[in-house]
Amino acid sequence: MAKKKQTRGDAVRQAVDEAFQTAAGQAQFGRERAQEIVDELAGAAGRLRDVLEDLRPPTGDEIRALREEVRALAERVAALEAAKKPARAPRSRAATSRAKKTG
Repeated sequence: MAKKKQTRGDAVRQAVDEAFQTAAGQAQFGRERAQEIVDELAGAAGRLRDVLEDLRPPTGDEIRALREEVRALAERVAALEAAKKPARAPRSRAATSRAKKTG
């Protein structure tokens, strides 16, 4: 079969079809790039939120909790110190050898 001669209408349809295909390809690229930018912004926002959380001064409840923890630790240390029996000072070697010679 011989190729049909392209009419002006067919040429216009083909040109419009090619334009739509090109635009669709560019739109896909635009969507992908937009998604990358949104992902980058979300990551940056998360990091910023973490930094702001670290810079935030402690709340009254947090300070009270820390004071209670320090108080409990001080009581434990005092109990350990009270339970520890005073040990005799260890004798030096020179004092031990003198005691053996005189005794």
